[in-house]
Amino acid sequence: MTIQNDILNHYTEVGHGKPLLLFHGNGEDSSYFKHQIEYFSPHYRVIAVDTRWHGSTPRGTAPFTLQQFADDFYALMQHLRLDKAHILGFSDGGNIAMLLGIKHPECVDKLILAGANMFPTGLKSSELLPMFPQYCKALLGQHKRRAALLRLMMYEPTIDPKDLQRITAPTLVIAGDDDMVEQSHTELIAKSLPNSRLCILPGDHFISRRQPQPFNEAVAAFLAE
Repeated sequence: MTIQNDILNHYTEVGHGKPLLLFHGNGEDSSYFKHQIEYFSPHYRVIAVDTRWHGSTPRGTAPFTLQQFADDFYALMQHLRLDKAHILGFSDGGNIAMLLGIKHPECVDKLILAGANMFPTGLKSSELLPMFPQYCKALLGQHKRRAALLRLMMYEPTIDPKDLQRITAPTLVIAGDDDMVEQSHTELIAKSLPNSRLCILPGDHFISRRQPQPFNEAVAAFLAE
């Protein structure tokens, strides 16, 4: 289903119960959450969203920024008449979820941030530094979408840890012990949120896809509290 708004967000909806929104990462689409959709849809109304220029959602004309994506998702919640929802954001999806929660804290029931970062230098330098030559190569090759996606990771988000004080919803901050985000940065996110807990699981940045069972069990236990 696609809604027009200048947004144009395509989403997949499965199941019934409390709404659980899934926000994917950079360069992916809602199919990333295959294992989460299967696991949670018997108990929740799972809504997996494609970001602008991802999956089945077109680019649109609005700015290609994480804040715009957060505004898009808020408009989608209004369209679906969701006053509140659980939100699970992975990677850039977690960053979008933080921006949504900062601007509209009232719409977040419970929040799960998986492999998120508040600013680019929260990433390990071995992950961040190679993006710059890749970005230049994409620009020279006129690969506009590739360049735009790399630019997001290189320069966004820019969240002040103090801004996270606005998010009072219970929050699970989860990451792999070999994540592309520095563990100290993940710990800083958890410390900056007023009502959070930290969960570090064995695995890399993509634990939600590569080790879905322990990831899903941790999220399910948190949502059931």
